[in-house]
Amino acid sequence: MFDSIFEAIEEWMRELLTGMVQSNLTTMFTDVNDKTGQIAAQVGQTPQGWNSSIFNMIQGLSNSVIIPIAGMIITFVLCYELISMLTERNNMHEIDTWMFFKYFVKMWIAVYLVSNTFTITMAVFDVGQSVVNSAAGVLNGDTAIDISEAIADIETTMEAMKIGELVVLALETLIVSFGMKIMSVVITVIMYGRMIEIYLYTSVAPIPFATMSNKEWGQIGLNYFRGLFALAFQAFLMMVCVGIYAVLVSGLQMSGDLSSALFGVAAYTVILCFSLMKTGSLSKSIFNSH
Repeated sequence: MFDSIFEAIEEWMRELLTGMVQSNLTTMFTDVNDKTGQIAAQVGQTPQGWNSSIFNMIQGLSNSVIIPIAGMIITFVLCYELISMLTERNNMHEIDTWMFFKYFVKMWIAVYLVSNTFTITMAVFDVGQSVVNSAAGVLNGDTAIDISEAIADIETTMEAMKIGELVVLALETLIVSFGMKIMSVVITVIMYGRMIEIYLYTSVAPIPFATMSNKEWGQIGLNYFRGLFALAFQAFLMMVCVGIYAVLVSGLQMSGDLSSALFGVAAYTVILCFSLMKTGSLSKSIFNSH
């Protein structure tokens, strides 16, 4: 009598633990597959394509608030340029007509840059998007981990396990699943954080653009352009990280040692998150932006 009761309890616990393991595995890999699959779609979008409402708000703020400030900066820079040009020619004793022609060309370029700030900045991100789209055709590795085929083998493996082993496996899957949810949130934060940084960076674009006509002040605008290219090509570095991740996860064998496979996926996902976080500083280092 008691043997049948104990067997029923053991069978109930086995079914409970088996269902918990399967649920944790399915949820875990669904979260990871969704987030890694979204990376290419997120980084391949331009600022106006990612969220048109935010883009229009930033463009409106730039046109109404920043461009008037840029106009004052252009006035100061051009006055400084004119005074420097006249005084460096032996205190106005050696003045040629071409000097004024050169000055008016600089003036026209300065006004043109500020007037077309958003067109120029978006052109930079269009170039970055073109590079990302080209990379997507080469880095065609599948980041999705197919757990459905391995479920049957895992069920067979769990049938041979004892209750204690099932409890340990259930705890392992629970811990790894929770960790993967955190990694999914981190990936989302990285993706959204980059786009918000782009919007903040482009919102003040007219000010550094206004300094481009002067040799000394132009270093501000030059460094700004470097930062623009760094943000645009950061997306390419992110795509490379996703491609490396796809190669790593493709070598995992879920039907073998399940514990090793679980922590292997977790390790690869942590590496992916760390690599994505490093792409920003690496891209700025490449373009010498500070």
